[in-house]
Amino acid sequence: MTENDKYYVERCLDGHPDDFRHLVRRYQPVLLAHLAGKLGNRDRAEEAAQETLVRAYFKMDKLRKPESFFAWLLGIADLVAKEQQRKESIRRRRESVRAFAEEAPEPELSQDFALEAAVAALPEAYRTVILLRYYGGLLCAGIAEQLDMPLGTVTKTLSRAYALLRDSLQRQTGSEVQQ
Repeated sequence: MTENDKYYVERCLDGHPDDFRHLVRRYQPVLLAHLAGKLGNRDRAEEAAQETLVRAYFKMDKLRKPESFFAWLLGIADLVAKEQQRKESIRRRRESVRAFAEEAPEPELSQDFALEAAVAALPEAYRTVILLRYYGGLLCAGIAEQLDMPLGTVTKTLSRAYALLRDSLQRQTGSEVQQ
């Protein structure tokens, strides 16, 4: 039997901080994919994922519902990503003022991040099941257990998420062809 998030969170809070590694192993790939899609850069995503995990570890006592660890972790990741984007924006503005040049256009995402960007743009329910399925390596039954929802709901949500991703990627491809 695999232990759930609640078990490991409670173990960490009960004086077994080494058990946090189980949560890190479970969610680091998911977190990295989520952040890469938001930030558009693998190095920045890795840095943000590490910062997210450190914050989660030190603020675990603030988590009210240990069974909701994953959603809480994604919330922290979103805050870290926004902070990084804000700092990057400030840094770019300062550089442009120093150089008395116009601000450079926003760099385009490489093709490696097109799918991750499309996943990051999905509504939360769809994004969560896609992240757990493809980046977390869970089967539909595992997702159903993790999110405490019926298996049919998971499969239907995945099906709808696939359709949204297809549409998004086709729009990206179509707009590139027209340019």
